[in-house]
Amino acid sequence: MRAIWKGAVSFGLVSISVKLFSATEEKDIRFHQVHREDGGRIRYKRTCSICGEEVSYDDIAKGYDLGGGEIIILNDDDFADLPLTTSRAIDVLEFVPAEQVDPIFYNKSYYLEPEGAATKPYVLLRDALERTDRVAVVKVALRQREQLATLRVRDGVLVLNTMLWPDEVRTPDFGFLDDDVEARPAELAMAGSLIESMAGDFEPDQYTDNYRTALQEVIDAKVAGREVVQPEEVEAPPSAAVDLMAALRASVERARAARGEDADDGTTPISAAKSARKADPDEKPAAKKTTPRKAPAKKATPAKKTTTAEKKATPAKKTTSRARKSA
Repeated sequence: MRAIWKGAVSFGLVSISVKLFSATEEKDIRFHQVHREDGGRIRYKRTCSICGEEVSYDDIAKGYDLGGGEIIILNDDDFADLPLTTSRAIDVLEFVPAEQVDPIFYNKSYYLEPEGAATKPYVLLRDALERTDRVAVVKVALRQREQLATLRVRDGVLVLNTMLWPDEVRTPDFGFLDDDVEARPAELAMAGSLIESMAGDFEPDQYTDNYRTALQEVIDAKVAGREVVQPEEVEAPPSAAVDLMAALRASVERARAARGEDADDGTTPISAAKSARKADPDEKPAAKKTTPRKAPAKKATPAKKTTTAEKKATPAKKTTSRARKSA
């Protein structure tokens, strides 16, 4: 690694000479813009929008747009008089608990290496920060700009994290924050079950940039003149569940199956979620759909036709009954 800055960490009457190194590097695959027909590089000229002439670097200055087409031009002399008193120093302002620094403020990371005879005070500051579980809030000037930063310890090395200024962090302003929406106890229990089923220790090495790997394979295949083999398709996620509880329950079961765990035996967080759902006074059981029962249609009884023989037989029966009464 090559040092990009040299200076000193200053706190109280102690000064520690250090060298600054970039702690991170981007691994993105970069491309050039080229002519599709012959692969020639596309070049851009720096031209003036007013006179149309090409401008060299020596003739380029910084301009601040006032709006309405007005530009104020600043040169190197204007920047030289700015009060950058910390141009070669990392001034410690205070030491604060590490958990009080919101990660949203962090910007870039740099390693600090002690220079010359500064190893002893460097180790002293490092060990003191670890013992007290605090980080140092500092100010430093990098690339002609004063920046807020922190000093913390990682793998036995002091790390400088440049930070955004408070007015550079936006305040979230979303409509849903004003809505009166609360999660039910059963839903919270099931969400907690899902988190527990997917819990683990953070091991950065297990995560890879699959897109970059696949893109590099395409480039290597192009170089070797081979046919590009399409990667295996990733299993599609299950379709959306009917409701939130069903989605959570399905997610828990899927996570447990992925880990080779048995199904719910009544002692898992899923059972606890079911108990919480029963105890939730606001939870209403799903209404069962009832299909209206149709009354059976009455069969029409066909009218009985009386034959001529039956009509003649009827009065004969009446005569017999009268005869029995006379006897």
